Amino acid sequence: MKRLAFILLAASAPAVAGPVQTSPSLGADNYRVDMPMAAPAGTPRFADEFDAPAIDTTRWRYDTARNKAGWYNNERQYYAADRPENARIERGALVIEARAERLRDRPDWGGQAYSSAKLVTRQPLGYGFYEIRAQLPCGRGIWPAIWLLPPDGKWPDAGEIDVMEMVGSNPGVVLGTVHSGAFNHVKGTQRGAETTLPRACDSMHRYQLEWTPDTITIGIDGRGYMRVRNDRPGGQAAWPFTRPYDLILNVAVGGDWAGARGIDDTAFPQAMRVDYVRYWAR
Repeated sequence: MKRLAFILLAASAPAVAGPVQTSPSLGADNYRVDMPMAAPAGTPRFADEFDAPAIDTTRWRYDTARNKAGWYNNERQYYAADRPENARIERGALVIEARAERLRDRPDWGGQAYSSAKLVTRQPLGYGFYEIRAQLPCGRGIWPAIWLLPPDGKWPDAGEIDVMEMVGSNPGVVLGTVHSGAFNHVKGTQRGAETTLPRACDSMHRYQLEWTPDTITIGIDGRGYMRVRNDRPGGQAAWPFTRPYDLILNVAVGGDWAGARGIDDTAFPQAMRVDYVRYWAR
């Protein structure tokens, strides 16, 4: 999730930050491909089918680290923990819901006019195939994301993989991007691609990542549309993607990118629904 502010927030650790958005669209479209993607056979190493009555906190934790100080990118949400209005299991799916409300009674409330949730895997994941089946929220000012950050390190040097981002002011355009010290949107050198998905907000789709030591491929519903190779000079600055990262699911509100055209309060509540998360190690 491209985080603004020139330092992005780490999904789980206070040391990591996310990328900074400085314009209505910072999507790169310079690494486009069209190729098949298929989930491996066999049992995933990590999976959550969200068929339990409540969120499994042995698999997931809530990230609330920046609530008091405010989140990066000038985002406008407060991320609640253990609050079913914002994160719950409902009819076999994880629901992450953004709401227009001020949670003044929360001790870490930072004045935000919106609430939401941000879930992070407790176990870092690494090379392999990821598939997250989800239905995205729409509405001006909404910013759902499925992404990965390392559990520690400085952004962008430690790297970031954005499996899916979409802003509600431009519904149906989905982006996949990677960031590193040498290649990131602050420098205008980010590597990625975007694709059109007209029914992203009213149906489930499979958002996919294949991560190997030499390639990062991102796709939807069995077709890869973005591939970045480990073929550029720069060492760690070009390719920091050599260790396990945390997987993050969240719905942000506003920010310098998603909020560039304002926030439509009449659109709330808005929810991302996740049918399952599966990861096969390789």
